[in-house]
Amino acid sequence: METLETDILILGGGSAALHCALHAFDKDPSLNIVVAAKGVIGKGGCSRMVQGGFNVVLNPADSHERHFMDTIKGGGFLNNQELAWTLVTQATRVIKELENHYGCFFDRNPDGTIHQKPFAGQSFDRTVHKKDLTGIEIVSRAVDQVLKRDITVLDEHRALTLLLDKNGEAVCGALILDIRKGTFLVVKARSTVVATGGGPSMYKYFPVAMEKSADGIAMMYRAGCEMVDMEMVQFHPTGLMVRGSIVAGTVLEEGLRGAGAYLYNVDGERYMERYAPDVKERATRDVVSRSSYMEIMAGRGFEHGGVHLDASHLGAEFVEKTFPGMHERCADFGYDLARGPVPVAPTAHYFMAGAAFDRENRTSLPGLFAAGEDTGGVHGANRLGGNGIADSTVFGSLAGESVSMHAHELPLLEPDSDLLEHAVEHALAPFRKSNGLTPFHVRDRLREIMWAKVGVVRNGEDLKSAAEEIEEIRQQLDEVRVRGDKPYNIEWNAWLNLENQVEVGYLVARAALLREESRGAHYRSDFPKRDNEKYLKNFFVRKTEDGPTFESRPVKLTRVRPEDVK
Repeated sequence: METLETDILILGGGSAALHCALHAFDKDPSLNIVVAAKGVIGKGGCSRMVQGGFNVVLNPADSHERHFMDTIKGGGFLNNQELAWTLVTQATRVIKELENHYGCFFDRNPDGTIHQKPFAGQSFDRTVHKKDLTGIEIVSRAVDQVLKRDITVLDEHRALTLLLDKNGEAVCGALILDIRKGTFLVVKARSTVVATGGGPSMYKYFPVAMEKSADGIAMMYRAGCEMVDMEMVQFHPTGLMVRGSIVAGTVLEEGLRGAGAYLYNVDGERYMERYAPDVKERATRDVVSRSSYMEIMAGRGFEHGGVHLDASHLGAEFVEKTFPGMHERCADFGYDLARGPVPVAPTAHYFMAGAAFDRENRTSLPGLFAAGEDTGGVHGANRLGGNGIADSTVFGSLAGESVSMHAHELPLLEPDSDLLEHAVEHALAPFRKSNGLTPFHVRDRLREIMWAKVGVVRNGEDLKSAAEEIEEIRQQLDEVRVRGDKPYNIEWNAWLNLENQVEVGYLVARAALLREESRGAHYRSDFPKRDNEKYLKNFFVRKTEDGPTFESRPVKLTRVRPEDVK
């Protein structure tokens, strides 16, 4: 194994990781910074796939207080209010920095000001965008800037394990697999930042990048980091239905619904008029996803298994000009978004769950920082569209500033050699089996269980059954065999992905079983009402020798309480 020493190790290649690297370097160019991305920076990950936009207060008629209240209400009051306030206030600074310092250019109004479009759950149109290709603009410019600086980038290097020091108390780097070579790299670091992005790819339908498998969340949990709100998985209401294709579930962003697109069931009924008569299709993602799911389960879906999204009444020219990316994507599969209905269904989209962290991006483990979708607390029970890329960029930037300040304070610790040896042996174990299961067979079973029993609508009986079945799948992981050479080995990487998907899927099921109410993205058909008296609290979980240990704590209502909201 090769060894690399650095001041700061950043795991990830999306907006959070890239802006962390930029801010750390610009604060202190003397720092040695390494960015290790599972894919190729600028080409993989979820940040690049962001279509909708970036929520930010720019208009004098808007305010940080309004953005904050929209975020808290959307999150069902489970949010860490100080983190939510940090998000909305820092977003204004960051969006200006993106344009003026890093070279992003967003769509304009006729008077030259930045255009902001409507998104669901917002009391003001505050979503900044570059047509419907916003993520490409933000990530491409960030990559340009990273490559101009003395920052080491390791493409196609996936982190396997966070390394702990000999006392098992502090994170001191990571064991990394060079996917291209099939070899291991030990990176020793004073500070480690996990910004790999979440990706609920343990579900049957999902829109996230194919390499996403909740790696960062799983690694931090296994290292002993405190996690929060693991039951909270967001389902986007409009995932494109493409039977037999790996792109099934890819998102048609809610800018379409914000612009006035309608949802119809097989009876031709615009059903959101029943579920959310005041805002209809512009209801928050949890409401629209659940409504669509109920229509499908009630037999009012189409033969393709979903419902219809129709934007044709907005005018073909408007749709083609405003949403060119989605129009082209639909055309690839024979659908004309500008002139007719398109089949859609809910799709597993985003973790509101993740590592508990503070405003300096510190987790519960010394030496470990986190940013973006690997963290929990910012969005509570449901994330507003447009707050995701804002979260990654804002907290990625803040993480860079934080680690740059702390880097020289932290020693370069030696990792626990036994832990390191065990991690390598474990990663190679599937190669030693002459026969056994394929990882793809086991993965498909997990996805079916998660979709059917830990999905849009949940109940206690299904959740108990799911937890038991996922435990059985965990045992099956030891029976998986991997063939072929190690470089670019698809089976091997699928098995490594599956370990993380199983770990996180089990935590989601267990946490969902504890929350006997419905709030935000978490809907229990056996407890359909919100219960502030019993469940206005967060569930935290740590790994112990006996498995996951959960603890509930009342939400800290530092700025606003539910009774203050009309």
